[in-house]
Amino acid sequence: MSTFKKLQRSIREIYRITRLATGGPGWAKGAGLYIFILAASLTQIYISTLFIDWNKDFYDALQSVDIAETLKQTWVFLALTAVSAGLYLCSEYVRKIVLILWRQRLNDVVVDAWLGDKTYWHLQPGMTDPGIDNPDQRIAEDCQQFIKRLLEHTVDLVTRVVGLFTYLTILWSLASFTLRFSLLGADIAIPYYLVWLAFIYVFGSSLLTHWLGAPLKGLLFTQQKREADYRFSLTRIRDWSDSIAMSSGEAAERRLLDQRFDGIVTNWRKVVKREFILGCFRRPYFQTVLQVPLFFALPIYLAGGVTFGGLMQVRSAFSRVVNSLSWFIFEYPNLADWVATTNRLTGFLDTAERVKTNKTGIVTVETEQDALVVEGLHITTPEGKRLALPSDFSIRKGEHIWLKGPSGSGKTTLLKALAGLWTFGEGKISKPANWSAFFVSQDPYFPLSGLLGAATYPGRPDQVDMQEIASGMQSVGLAHRSHGLEQETDDVVGGLSGGEKQRLVFLRMLIARPDWIFLDEATSALDREAEAELIDLLVRYLPNATIVFVSHRPPPHGSGWRAFDVGKSNTISRLEENNE
Repeated sequence: MSTFKKLQRSIREIYRITRLATGGPGWAKGAGLYIFILAASLTQIYISTLFIDWNKDFYDALQSVDIAETLKQTWVFLALTAVSAGLYLCSEYVRKIVLILWRQRLNDVVVDAWLGDKTYWHLQPGMTDPGIDNPDQRIAEDCQQFIKRLLEHTVDLVTRVVGLFTYLTILWSLASFTLRFSLLGADIAIPYYLVWLAFIYVFGSSLLTHWLGAPLKGLLFTQQKREADYRFSLTRIRDWSDSIAMSSGEAAERRLLDQRFDGIVTNWRKVVKREFILGCFRRPYFQTVLQVPLFFALPIYLAGGVTFGGLMQVRSAFSRVVNSLSWFIFEYPNLADWVATTNRLTGFLDTAERVKTNKTGIVTVETEQDALVVEGLHITTPEGKRLALPSDFSIRKGEHIWLKGPSGSGKTTLLKALAGLWTFGEGKISKPANWSAFFVSQDPYFPLSGLLGAATYPGRPDQVDMQEIASGMQSVGLAHRSHGLEQETDDVVGGLSGGEKQRLVFLRMLIARPDWIFLDEATSALDREAEAELIDLLVRYLPNATIVFVSHRPPPHGSGWRAFDVGKSNTISRLEENNE
């Protein structure tokens, strides 16, 4: 792809994310504050023109040894500095308000795209191609970085453009003299040579900057990814600390961490090398950009064309023109990082949108009937391999079904299809309209909201009566943990055993009172007696609920359980009574 097309694509992507961040409810407030920031920056340009005039007056007073005028100009300098500093501080304050305002809006858009229609589940590794790595980084870091860079670069760009025309007008009026010299026997005269020299000087420097720094964008993109991968590995050790410790897997985890950190180090060295190469030009340019104008204007001063104060005035105007034109050079690394951030956010949103629009295969619809009806269901893996699972069956409301089968036969995948998650394959699943279903896995999830939040998840704790929760804790055998309901720390659930966590999930069902319950090895950590007590409690408390029990061992006796072995039949329409 050509450089021009890459630039076009980057501009389109930046515009797209900017529109998402600045639109929506409350856009007028953000726009108004942004206009204030621009106004303050443009006022700074006017103050800088006063500084240009001040240069001539101050240095002419020095040359004339005019003490009174020198003191007057000193006070003028202090006044201009005070106004400039005050504007800067107010502008920075408002800029930070706008940053969090727009970041909140962009965060809402990205989180909605991630959580909406269960897209986060479909974005798991292996579910989409190409997948999304480290979505947490895209949401937490990239949104913040994009808004930060957006405010910095757009305000600076507008200010530089306006300032450029302002300073060019001043330089044009000051540098009206003509540079004359001979070259190869020809007499050459260049009027307003300082104006043309400013453009030639910066244009050549910009081309050289881009040529030296072009690889930075890809390197910074890779660096962000590898940093996020390493952070994710550290998080997994924290989340799976029990299993790793019991397996004495520290050495294996260290090897994996070292591999990922080596990737960080290797790419970081490439970044440092490229930044050093770019810095070999940028740093000298930055250090000399304020002095170069003085050397360029010296021929006129030495020829007696301007006074010393006039020389300093021309130097100041020329420097500001060059500074305005040099925005691209000064900001190149930050611009490269901004483009890389934009690419990541755009890729995230594009993939999320593709997942939502490309959900073909297994279709789930709502009907007025009270049964769950499956027709022509053929479930496959993401790679297209077909699983030997039932294709036609129905489950009537209020039935109790034991779904069994050998490990790896696809029982969990079948439940995911019934939940509307697994869409790989073909067929139709008709479920009751507005059905309230509760799917429970062997390793249940608990939010970072303490024991109370874990007991009422996914509902709201403030909408459940505390007496009901306390009574439920007693019923499921967690009365000794009731004191944790008053604690708001996030790690309360972490102290529970596997069996206690599964008991807590049964409390969730008692509180939620769903009409359809799907238990996927949800009692694996409990002994047979405890399992029987909880299943019996569930049946008694929710007598009209449909229960699908997935387990290698049969459910407790009674309650009209019917057994179905997914490995022996292709239909679940005729069930056998469970007499085990």
